[in-house]
Amino acid sequence: MTDHPKQVPGEFVPPSVWRNPWHFLAFGFGSGTLPKAPGTWGSLVALPFIPLWQMLPDWGYWLMLGITMLFGFWLCGKVADDLRVHDHEGIVWDEMVGMWITLWLVPEGWYWLLAGFLMFRFFDILKPWPIRWIDRHVHGGVGIMLDDVLAGVFAWLAMQGLVWIFA
Repeated sequence: MTDHPKQVPGEFVPPSVWRNPWHFLAFGFGSGTLPKAPGTWGSLVALPFIPLWQMLPDWGYWLMLGITMLFGFWLCGKVADDLRVHDHEGIVWDEMVGMWITLWLVPEGWYWLLAGFLMFRFFDILKPWPIRWIDRHVHGGVGIMLDDVLAGVFAWLAMQGLVWIFA
């Protein structure tokens, strides 16, 4: 993988999103093409998967997280290389995985989904240490994914605190 420049916000939406299945997945089923806050849209697209995943045993949910995260390392790196842009703002697979991490072991209910969405977006946007460092210094598919995986872990810890208090 080569070291590509970071994308300028509002930059191009590649037409390949609609022709290439890998690009379509990396762009969150097309949600990353929306003009404002693609990370927020990608996070929202992750939500319909949660009720399905909550039907799995805990180990099954954990397995799905592992598969989607490992797949994301490859997928995000491949699409970034294809586009020649490191971490194109439209690549939102990483946000989707971060949301799925956030909502692991969270009770069913729309209010838990809303709380998880807000918590993940908070940590993803704020990027406390070491998330910001990883975002700036780790490149390729791992770098694209890892900051959102950690934001998901931070949000998951906060959500588990809320579950402990309110559930």
